[in-house]
Amino acid sequence: MKLRPGSFSLRVLSQDLLLALFVTVMQVQGTAALAAARGTEQRPLTDLGHLGIALLVLGGLVVAVRRLWPVAAFVTAAVASLVYYGLEFPDGYGWLGLLVVLYSLAAYGDGRRSLAVAGAGTAILAVGWLYASADVEPREAIGWVFFRIGVSVMSVTLGESVRSRRVIAADAQLRADLAERNREEEARARVDAERLRIAREVHDTVAHAIAIINVQSGVTAHVLDKRPEQAREALRTIEQTSSRTLQEMRAILGVLRGDDNDPVPHAGLEQIDDLTTEARAAGLDLTLEVDPPAEPLPSAVNSAAYRILQESITNIIRHTGPTRVTVAVNPGIDHLEIRVTDQGRLAFRGISASRPSLNGAGKPARTGRGILGMRERCQLLGGDFNAEPTPGGGFEVTARLPLAPTESRL
Repeated sequence: MKLRPGSFSLRVLSQDLLLALFVTVMQVQGTAALAAARGTEQRPLTDLGHLGIALLVLGGLVVAVRRLWPVAAFVTAAVASLVYYGLEFPDGYGWLGLLVVLYSLAAYGDGRRSLAVAGAGTAILAVGWLYASADVEPREAIGWVFFRIGVSVMSVTLGESVRSRRVIAADAQLRADLAERNREEEARARVDAERLRIAREVHDTVAHAIAIINVQSGVTAHVLDKRPEQAREALRTIEQTSSRTLQEMRAILGVLRGDDNDPVPHAGLEQIDDLTTEARAAGLDLTLEVDPPAEPLPSAVNSAAYRILQESITNIIRHTGPTRVTVAVNPGIDHLEIRVTDQGRLAFRGISASRPSLNGAGKPARTGRGILGMRERCQLLGGDFNAEPTPGGGFEVTARLPLAPTESRL
């Protein structure tokens, strides 16, 4: 229960010192005035070397350290009071300092222990006061003893009430601070999630566009002199792809700037025909197997499915080149299954020999963040994702997206 002196300001210590001086003066002057007015036969304050005055001064000055050492202050004041009344010094205001330190013991203590000390001390004081007043005359004067006992109990009760309110206020402040930190953490988490989502959108959009443009620019360079019509068609594809990509990027960056004038384009399976057209223009022999869903797909599932298909086809264009690809989209009762399978470069070597080799073709494995991004999209919806080579030298991507919201397993 000892409190650190450094926890109090000079102003607080000065206030306690002034209060101690005031209580000391009241005890000494008030008791002396009452004793003179009553003219009782009790022991004078100046007896035994002014011991009565010394005890009153001691009981008042301990108020100065009531916050720093509440138990020590109470014990000192209690012993001084017992000795004072035990030696039959005159009754008066000698209990003021004791009541102040009793209040402080309960108010600045640690609750259970301080209450136990205050309760035990009050009981001892009551017994001592009653014993000292056993032969007091007149007998009506014993009422002052019960008054001191009652006021002592009230001081402890008041101090405990103040301490309890302080504890409740501190707990409320702690909960408020914790709630504020949680709100800040949730806000940061939402910002991080939004940043990750935008990063995925940018990656998927740009990677697909660059892959298509890379293929078509290679075609243009390869056939520009021999087949200008085919070169013109490739340039038209580059123009359309870059225009659409710029529009999507402008909308995405508008979200980062807080510009809500341009709506963010919603990627979905409704655009799968455009995706397959671009894939075929890039040299893929693509077979599309899409079963129409019985009900409209949730927007999150619809968007994730399209991005997974887009990234899968982009990876094939970048890392495999011209090959046969099968894209299957099969909606079930509670899930949507997506499968993208390519046959690899060796199995498709002779079909489009006139097309140039792509950047990255012939690499033994797919690298980068494409597969990681697809897996994250799938797992955010609580789905399953798998990407692995096939026995024939190709590669297969499989995603299973639940149609009902489930807990993310990231």
